[in-house]
Amino acid sequence: MDWILSDELSLTVGTVVGWISAGGMIIGGVIPYIPQYRQIKRTHDAEGFSLHVCLALLIANTLRILFWFGKHFEYPLLIQSLIMNVMMFTMIHLCVRVKNKNQLLQARQRIFTDFDPKFFWNWSDFQSYLDCMLVFTILTSLLMYLLIDQSYFVELVGFLAVFTEAMLGTPQLVKNFQHKSTEGMSISMVIMWTCGDIFKTLYFLFREAPLQFWVCGSIQVAVDVLILIQVYVYKQHDEPQRMRPHRGD
Repeated sequence: MDWILSDELSLTVGTVVGWISAGGMIIGGVIPYIPQYRQIKRTHDAEGFSLHVCLALLIANTLRILFWFGKHFEYPLLIQSLIMNVMMFTMIHLCVRVKNKNQLLQARQRIFTDFDPKFFWNWSDFQSYLDCMLVFTILTSLLMYLLIDQSYFVELVGFLAVFTEAMLGTPQLVKNFQHKSTEGMSISMVIMWTCGDIFKTLYFLFREAPLQFWVCGSIQVAVDVLILIQVYVYKQHDEPQRMRPHRGD
């Protein structure tokens, strides 16, 4: 009798832990962007946040959704991708609105249909970002539909999805390096990135997710750590800028 109760208790605990882990995967990805969103909204300054982070995540999660049709994986990862895309468009909408408000001189509007590579992903209106991702989604969906029976193509899509996500911190890393500063970037966001990516990578390992998932998750953690190192290295450079009086003070 005792062993039956023990098995039932283990099953219950295991189920609860599984649900908590799945819930963490679903919402954990978007939580790091909440501090950054609030910081941009509070300061009316979006210069410290790279919109290419949003581009990387939109591409990665769109490809991951398509990968699911070719090779089913756990539903929490699929739901996470859908929620993450919504969050990225929310971030883009805020950044575009803030940047347009901060323009002292009315510059020429740059839109997706200009097809000017110099201004790719640096457009003046939110609709252009939607149009770009719509075109990308239609083209990749068509390819997946035509080649879904080709295992090598499906695996390639899965690899590109997780590899692109693994590189999502790279635009922020490069931007920090170019400016020799992390001013305007939410430190809380990066710390949450790191914690979330560690959790995600361990989740991939324990849930025996496809190889691409946990290998690229490890790369993602490494990029997060490099950004945290930048925070420490550029700290002395950022402090005088914060103390410097602004015009009109």
